[in-house]
Amino acid sequence: MNIYGKKVVLRAMEMDDCEFVRGMFNDPDMEDKVVGWSYPLSEYAQKKWYENHYNDENFRFIIEDGDRNRVGVATLINIDWKNRMAEHGIKIASESCRGKGIGTDAVMAVMRYAFDELGLNRLNSSWFADNLPSKNMYMKCGWKEEGIRRQYVYKHGRFRDLMESGILASDYYELIDKTKYWENES
Repeated sequence: MNIYGKKVVLRAMEMDDCEFVRGMFNDPDMEDKVVGWSYPLSEYAQKKWYENHYNDENFRFIIEDGDRNRVGVATLINIDWKNRMAEHGIKIASESCRGKGIGTDAVMAVMRYAFDELGLNRLNSSWFADNLPSKNMYMKCGWKEEGIRRQYVYKHGRFRDLMESGILASDYYELIDKTKYWENES
């Protein structure tokens, strides 16, 4: 089953996506913008990661644009079925794909899947406090800033603040009602 936004399709990650994902992981500009470890990733290590995480009850989606080109990755991980919540993340691969609504549509599609299909009540995410494009995208999608973890991530020789955020199913449904986001889907 694929998940459809208005501009994107989210599909399951396949083995042949490993090189695309590895390219994003090894891009220093990308890794400076996102939380996580920064180290060179080999083809072998990427494939082993895929094999080890293939069926681990987390969702990792390849984001494709309207022409079915791979443009990024979106995730729903650490799903807590008892408390009905998960962590969400997104990476858009290249600068040329950013600022065109692809990330926003991917987040909206993930939320619709999480709340309408999985019955989750809450999604959590985080971004570096100085990453204004991520902040603006999430705010446009109805997320709420919930706090800052000061000097939480050490990356590239300095400590960086991490913005914690979340969205409830009720926030999402209120946004959909207000913006009519899913009406007139193409």
